[in-house]
Amino acid sequence: MENELATIILAAGKGTRMNSELPKVLHEVGQKTMLAHVIGTSKIIGSKKIVSVIGYKHEMVRNAMSDQKIEFVLQLEQLGTAHAVMQCSNILNDFNGNILILYGDVPMITANTLLELISYHEREHALCTILTTDLPNPTGYGRVIKDEYDSLLKIVEEKDANDEERKIKEVNSGFYVFQASTLFRLLPKVGNDNKQNEYYLPDVINLIIKEKGKVSINKINDYVEIQGINNLEQLHEINDLYEKQS
Repeated sequence: MENELATIILAAGKGTRMNSELPKVLHEVGQKTMLAHVIGTSKIIGSKKIVSVIGYKHEMVRNAMSDQKIEFVLQLEQLGTAHAVMQCSNILNDFNGNILILYGDVPMITANTLLELISYHEREHALCTILTTDLPNPTGYGRVIKDEYDSLLKIVEEKDANDEERKIKEVNSGFYVFQASTLFRLLPKVGNDNKQNEYYLPDVINLIIKEKGKVSINKINDYVEIQGINNLEQLHEINDLYEKQS
């Protein structure tokens, strides 16, 4: 890696569909919390700083991670992913390297995939690089909209996509590497004029494109790595998968 790396792990959600009082990121995969898996991977890839954005039952999450030697920031209102990352601006304002965005409920992402993403970002001299994949059923994911030359036009959230855009199988995994100064310069410009009234992190990418800045796409084949866990059925599936791979 040419540049220093800071990693932000988004972990503030309650996880309503888990039907549990336990914060979603504290559910276990292979007898280790999802968040601990993601923190472990962040350390393996050489993150100089690791900041986790927590919200729901944040004291419980902080206590569970007390041995991890990472920093925490609070997002008490769930106003979207851009808003969550914005909470890290005080800690990372003076950081000059790359910022990697990870998720506390996506524990199967591998160090190899992330190292390749970062390396590709640096080779391309991009302001942002997005990890994408083709999903057989892309429901729920933002779509990657390209022009006839295969260049990225925009990222569109599913709820804001039209019928044609929804047919696209290539999805935005939500994993990104940003140049730190670009990310924190553009975050305050993100609005919430969308169906969810949320501040979406992919809108930072759309702003970079509008400024004619370089956004790269690193596409992977193994979509299992980027699958989030939103309910108990998915938790059981990922646990089964984890056991087979162990």
